[in-house]
Amino acid sequence: MDDTQVGNSLPDEAHHEGGFRPMAELIQARQDEGADKTAGGPHYGELIEQVRELMDRARLVNPSDELAKEAISTLEQLNARLGTAVVDEWSSPSWTRTDLPARGNITLPPYTVVSGSSEGVTTELVFRTFHLGGNGAAHGGQIAVAFDDILGMTAALHTKAVTRTASLTIDYRSITPLNRTLTVRAHAERRDGRKVYLRATLHDGERLCAEANGLFIVLNPGQP
Repeated sequence: MDDTQVGNSLPDEAHHEGGFRPMAELIQARQDEGADKTAGGPHYGELIEQVRELMDRARLVNPSDELAKEAISTLEQLNARLGTAVVDEWSSPSWTRTDLPARGNITLPPYTVVSGSSEGVTTELVFRTFHLGGNGAAHGGQIAVAFDDILGMTAALHTKAVTRTASLTIDYRSITPLNRTLTVRAHAERRDGRKVYLRATLHDGERLCAEANGLFIVLNPGQP
């Protein structure tokens, strides 16, 4: 999908003044300036993918002492090297690269937005080996992370404002598999002042894996 569908509504360092500026202002700023898909450089997406591969392997690895020591040495050197490029939250590309799965955010299960508007959001999502809970199924907490982020996007598109999660309730209906494309559909059910009530479902084909109900609160200007 293109950026206009999600509103280009990501804060940056200039928009962080003890809180978040109104979403309408952020949207207009992005429309005026154009979305920056170059942050992190042209190889940033592959870097994130390689880190995800590392996480997948670390989830199930049973190393020999020799391999563990080799990996530790390699990771120490890499962490030191990456440490020279660490920036603050608002300057990091790890949540602004809308051309990458989950906006390039390594903490989220990777998902791609299929469609998004004030009417609702549809995404394609993959829980990887790193997200294993047990017996080949995705961890319930990882499912909650995915719902929370996608519902937050849905709330932002519906209200054109910044929101925070006040309540998130999840019902797990069946096993959520790993390493296959799943579908999350989310929409706002109603708004009552600053309160926004939302609902989302997670499907594996026609099978319902989980469903969520969320209450999000529209933040006042400058509210953290």
